[in-house]
Amino acid sequence: MKSGAILAGLATILLLLLALPATASDFTLGVFGNANEDDTINMQDVTYTELIILEYRDRTELADGKHDGKINMQDVTQIELIILGKEKEITVLDSADRVVTVKKPVERIIPCMPPIAEAIQVLDAVDEVVGVSYILTGEYKKADKSRSFPILSKLPSVGGHPVDYETVLSLNPDVVIEYVHKRPDELQEHLPGIPVVGLSFIDNRLMKEEIQKLGYILDKEAEAEEYIEWYERHFNIIKDRIDTLSDDEKPRIYSGGDSNFYKTRTNDGLYGLGVMAGGRNIAADLPGASCYGSITVDPEWVIGQNPDIILVTAWAGVNGAYTTDDPSGMKEVWDSVMNRSELANVAAVKNGKVFVGHYDIELTPSCVAALAYLAKQIHPDLFDDLDPQAIHQEYVDQFKRIDFNVYEDGVFVYPSLES
Repeated sequence: MKSGAILAGLATILLLLLALPATASDFTLGVFGNANEDDTINMQDVTYTELIILEYRDRTELADGKHDGKINMQDVTQIELIILGKEKEITVLDSADRVVTVKKPVERIIPCMPPIAEAIQVLDAVDEVVGVSYILTGEYKKADKSRSFPILSKLPSVGGHPVDYETVLSLNPDVVIEYVHKRPDELQEHLPGIPVVGLSFIDNRLMKEEIQKLGYILDKEAEAEEYIEWYERHFNIIKDRIDTLSDDEKPRIYSGGDSNFYKTRTNDGLYGLGVMAGGRNIAADLPGASCYGSITVDPEWVIGQNPDIILVTAWAGVNGAYTTDDPSGMKEVWDSVMNRSELANVAAVKNGKVFVGHYDIELTPSCVAALAYLAKQIHPDLFDDLDPQAIHQEYVDQFKRIDFNVYEDGVFVYPSLES
């Protein structure tokens, strides 16, 4: 048999035996080396890349592990090094669709927003952080974050938005993680030689993908997998029950913020927890939405829609979540909606169905705990056996990694579930 025929035969065997289909996933891991574009990098990606080289598979963007515009055996080597955790650099597609290469190992990190810092807690990488947002250090509205971030709150502040470029440069980070909608490209211009990765950790649609991606950057893949397993386990329990409801059994909800109540969301993104918890968003199909589907509506429109439930996010400046045991700050947000004269005849207000949740659990990697609180509030009978605080405590113990008892301390929702 000629050598060409032998090679063809071997390639066919590889195709049939080794190129197994990628595991079904609800996200594609944006790391170059993820050749088969599933949610992880493993030996299937090695095989897939070899088959691309042999022209038995179509080229994929992420198969270019070295990100040099070519797919060859150097990419196979890079993928193998990623699997072994021995790569010298890694290239990712961040949440702003930017291609960023980070030198490895990463030993000095600056997270520019609290949800990003919390993701680093989840991955057990706080020891590598060298500077943090001014929100964590208490400079922003004098908010004490020491209970929530006992280690990170003591680190140097790099300011807000924009950050203090000179301070960042003086801390000599290996990577800066910037909030995806705070113009990471602009920050990159002021930080020559320091990679800036744009991530979010506030959007539940991206949470698993971003945790996994950061895990690869920080060599914390196992910790990322542990979080994703926890996320999916609790999320699926809630989803399976919500899926049994008809549309008529789902109350109509309106979502707003504490500082701009009539700025709402048109989709199931940033404020999607209410929809995931079994509500119908009255603003879902409104045109003219901007970033993350946000749009400002008229009070008269909300009155005419007459929502059954109103959900309010208390933002970072509100004294709540882990910061205090005093519910007065969250109650003030609740009162500000309940006492709006224009809403007096709206069903949600008349029936006391106004629920306040704090930003620090709704728009962070703890969002599944926030989902559990909301599911219990919106459908108390359907979730009579659900203990949101138990889910939240699991998160605190396993991922936030702080000494905190959510049954006794903190104010995360108002009214409380016991009210």
